[in-house]
Amino acid sequence: MEKSIPDPIGTVDQDAVGVGPWPGPWPQDPRYDPQLLRDGDRRNVVDQYRYWTVEAIRADLDTRRHPVHVAVENWVHDLNIGSVVRTANAVNVAGVHIVGRRRWNRRGAMVTDRYLHVHHHPDAEELHAWARERGLPVLGIDNLPGSVPLENHQLPESCVLLFGQEGPGLSEQARENCDAVLSIAQFGSTRSLNAAAAAAIALHRWVCLHARIPDCPPPGPDGPLDPARPPAAPAACQYSTALTSGEYPFQVANKDE
Repeated sequence: MEKSIPDPIGTVDQDAVGVGPWPGPWPQDPRYDPQLLRDGDRRNVVDQYRYWTVEAIRADLDTRRHPVHVAVENWVHDLNIGSVVRTANAVNVAGVHIVGRRRWNRRGAMVTDRYLHVHHHPDAEELHAWARERGLPVLGIDNLPGSVPLENHQLPESCVLLFGQEGPGLSEQARENCDAVLSIAQFGSTRSLNAAAAAAIALHRWVCLHARIPDCPPPGPDGPLDPARPPAAPAACQYSTALTSGEYPFQVANKDE
């Protein structure tokens, strides 16, 4: 039976982030961290998780992870990676995958990686092999010739979204190991978006298609995001049957194996 969570009324300091020490008797619940109860909780967590241990928060998030993964290449210690990880935490993805160097710049993550499952892959080929074993298509996000518009693409619910580095974008090896490459519509003079912005846009597209949002009816036959009726592609965009149907080449190959 789910334990009730006391509400520490009166502990919020309007001039500070988070909450102060727990007032009154401490709750006898193993999810609570004695040090945080004593000193206060200034972490960037939602109110539901105030005073909880990192392990308790991660375990609770594990009960409702979304089946989308985020992967990002890490060859030049890109500052954007931390921001990508923070966005991945906000969506509560199934996992984050660092491709390339094992050490990555955590500054922008604001310790949100502690609540995620972070995996390392030495290169994109190994990432694709990992995904293939689990039946997950790897979808690169980059504005490249021949890429498919993200806005018109029916993202599969279970997949890996792969992002490149600031500047060069997806490496050649990464592009070769993607089941499809999707582009983000742009209308200004800039050539590309940084990885952090691209990840936020792509993950929000996934949320609009698949996430259950409280107090919001799911997309249906009469809704603008009906999965059965994706927006028509512009005439200049040539979709393959595999891409528009959500079936990817490796899935077809698996059927013959």
